[in-house]
Amino acid sequence: MKLLRAFTAAAGLLLLLAACAVPRPPESVASSAPPRWYASLPHGGTLADLKRWWQQFNDPLLIDLIEAAQVASPNVATAGARIAEARAARTTANAGLLPTLDANAALTRGNAQQGVPVVATTGQSGVQAAWEIDLFGGGHARVDAARARLAGAEAGWHDARVAVAAETATTYVDLRTCERQLAVTRNDARSRAETARLTGLSADAGFTAPAVAAQARASAAEAAARSTQQQAQCELLVKALVGLSGLPEPDLRQRLTARWVEPSGFALIAMPSVPARLLAQRPDVFQAERAVEAASAEVGSARADRFPRVSLSGQINSGFIRAGGQTSDVQTWSIGPLAVTMPIFDAGRRAAAEDSAVARYEEAVALYGARVRQAVREVEEALVTLESARERSGDARTAVEGYRASFVATEARYRSGLGSLIELEDQRRLMLAAEIALVNLQRERVAAWIALYRALGGGWERPADEPVARQD
Repeated sequence: MKLLRAFTAAAGLLLLLAACAVPRPPESVASSAPPRWYASLPHGGTLADLKRWWQQFNDPLLIDLIEAAQVASPNVATAGARIAEARAARTTANAGLLPTLDANAALTRGNAQQGVPVVATTGQSGVQAAWEIDLFGGGHARVDAARARLAGAEAGWHDARVAVAAETATTYVDLRTCERQLAVTRNDARSRAETARLTGLSADAGFTAPAVAAQARASAAEAAARSTQQQAQCELLVKALVGLSGLPEPDLRQRLTARWVEPSGFALIAMPSVPARLLAQRPDVFQAERAVEAASAEVGSARADRFPRVSLSGQINSGFIRAGGQTSDVQTWSIGPLAVTMPIFDAGRRAAAEDSAVARYEEAVALYGARVRQAVREVEEALVTLESARERSGDARTAVEGYRASFVATEARYRSGLGSLIELEDQRRLMLAAEIALVNLQRERVAAWIALYRALGGGWERPADEPVARQD
């Protein structure tokens, strides 16, 4: 009983000492976000829900493509595997704080004593327990690191899904824009072919010089080549969508025959009022924060390894010996030893492990700062592109209308014999460039909205118990 009381007292003292964890670096760092946005905000910075953002396109095919791409994406699958791996690592870290319990059993038969012709049967079973006391907080630090890694992996999974959705939508918009450009180039090719035909007839009748007819044929051939090249670009984008989504190409082509209507407006946008609030919407920023927290805990674990380690073990055994028709039972138990391992010399291994952990922590802090700056930059760039597209939209439409009217008038003069082919081709070239520029501008506008959706985190919500990193 005296031994048991002494053991209990020693165990209680060790538990009190276990609260003396070694210090760690700061688990959170100040963000480097600017105090305000320096680009114009769309819709006055209206706050809304990004989760239903894709519904604004009113395009079932786009929604299906995004869902299929997220299922087929290796990046999303990899992120899911990292969650499972991080969850297993957390379970392992938690198990390290608890005692281990093992059972064994054995049965033997043979001579009980050498030279004595007596056969005996011996059986034994037992339970062994072992516990390494987390005296300086190394085990708890490993648990904290594993918990932070898991939270970061879960945010990384959502970030991968948002990235795949944005990439798929951008490719889809590129395809629809390519189709519009193909329609423009085909109209241009038909117009030039008709001009070449009429000019050829005029040349055959002797009213037009052969050189002028040759120029008209060359212009028609150039337009046909441009249209063929544009068709190839559209085919490549179809292949890209098939690769992203994994959908059968015949089914996708069938659904692409439906007319696409460009979204007229994007009323829903979760635009934070200040850049600091962006940190609460970006899963990659959250993941970088958790990386800092995990690296801090790993420094604490490495430092704790340089201090003494205390372990306690115990066992309960039961056995029997049956020989000569008699059976003898034996029961034993023991508590201990209470072992203390004191590091004395390891040629600098533990110190190097701590230095390595500190270096990883400093790297995580630097990466977090870079991630914050990148997040703000992506939003600012998307805002600038949106504002530029908005301001150029009216001028681009005016240019198309003006060049089209000028071309119609020039074409009428040419067919009546009052204008030259050179003048007609110049006007045609200007009209074609304006029409293609307008289509590209429309694509740029939609792509900028998609980029802004991606830059704002795609509707991810920060866990309620996670504070937003403070500003400088």
